[in-house]
Amino acid sequence: MKTGYLLTAFSFTLAAAAADLNRDEQWPQWRGPLALGVAPLASPPTEWSETKNVKWKVAIPGSGTATPIVWGNRIFIQTAVVTDKKVEAPAAARTEAPPTAPAEGPAGKRKGGPRGGFGGGEKPANIVQFVVLCLDRGTGRTLWQKVVREQVPHEGHHQTHGFASGSPVTDGKTLYAYFGSRGLYAMDFEGNVKWEVDLGDQQTRNSFGEGTSPALAGDRLIINWDHEGEDFVVALDKATGKELWRKTREEKTSWATPVILEHEGVMQAVINAGVTRSYDVKTGAVIWECGGQTENVIPSVVSGHGLVFAMSGFRGNAVNAIKIGAKGNVAGTDAVVWTHNKGTPYVPSPLLLGNELYFFSANTARLSIFDARTGTRHVEAARIEGMNDVYASPVAANGKIYLTGRDGSFAVLKPGTTVEILAKNKLDDSFDATPVPVGKELLLRGQKHLYCIVETGS
Repeated sequence: MKTGYLLTAFSFTLAAAAADLNRDEQWPQWRGPLALGVAPLASPPTEWSETKNVKWKVAIPGSGTATPIVWGNRIFIQTAVVTDKKVEAPAAARTEAPPTAPAEGPAGKRKGGPRGGFGGGEKPANIVQFVVLCLDRGTGRTLWQKVVREQVPHEGHHQTHGFASGSPVTDGKTLYAYFGSRGLYAMDFEGNVKWEVDLGDQQTRNSFGEGTSPALAGDRLIINWDHEGEDFVVALDKATGKELWRKTREEKTSWATPVILEHEGVMQAVINAGVTRSYDVKTGAVIWECGGQTENVIPSVVSGHGLVFAMSGFRGNAVNAIKIGAKGNVAGTDAVVWTHNKGTPYVPSPLLLGNELYFFSANTARLSIFDARTGTRHVEAARIEGMNDVYASPVAANGKIYLTGRDGSFAVLKPGTTVEILAKNKLDDSFDATPVPVGKELLLRGQKHLYCIVETGS
């Protein structure tokens, strides 16, 4: 597996790999075909608005921040629909005051302690439908809509979050839809469930909610299960759902999706958390680990130039550039090629494009650009004019970088060592999901609508 995308001769190698797999027409997982947020051959528009270059716009039932995935002419999206059906809580539970917690949660890991605090809200009382949608890519028409689970969630979620934040993943034959505590479902492309697995109920920090996605690694699915209870990472047989191995972890709640890499013939699953770890996909053995991340780790790693880039940005700042061939505990060793401790992202994952590593500061539209190989700073926390808060991760396609603001503002940048804005765009929705560049289109999942952006001549 290639783990970088360079705007040099190396780009032709990746472009060839992409062409072999028709990758410009697929977006099979969170962060795309290369797990980098890069679509090497896609060529979506640079400019759009509610009246320009919108091929179609359709309402999405329920709520969620899950990024869509694409295979061929099908778009798959996860969502959660809160129904009017209620389940009455016992009187004692209804009158009990919610616990008090610090603004963003406690400093220490709690095992089964009280929930609540900022963003967590009260325990839900309404039945929620956990839904997988399949849309026609050409028209936006719903091909099928499948409710895979109906239940009252056991805990709430952050006020800017939801009950459906993970993305599905596909190998082109089977769709794997993951709703965390509400189960993992293997489905055919007509919406029929082939098998399902329930891993239990998470107790997330301050009831912030769940948000990781599964990762496909050959014949296995890798799932990260970090919460305030007993943590683990698990590998499941993608054909049957059978558990192949499970390894205990000791982490606070984390939300980073595993990223699958290959080095010297060994497939690795790299999970970012307080300690970033690489697991042997075949056995579950830890290949290497490196501490130093902050609390509430959300960004997934990216890789290239023989390095893995792990970062986080809550109650501190951290970037570690770790050699992909490292072994054992590498914290403080020369296997960590460079570090940085300022202006790193809380929610958005970074983008690696060519020699440059792009990342936001916290959840703000302040962008840094570093040389990925050396850690040399080109730009640090530069304000993207016209954009404020950011949750979505940056993506790249056709020599352009696409940035998404939560208020529906977008910026298209020219790659390089300076911030050069090519276009600014605006839509009438709010956006937390990461854009999907595929073919000549850009799919934008808002809180209410899914947009298909393409050159229309209007």
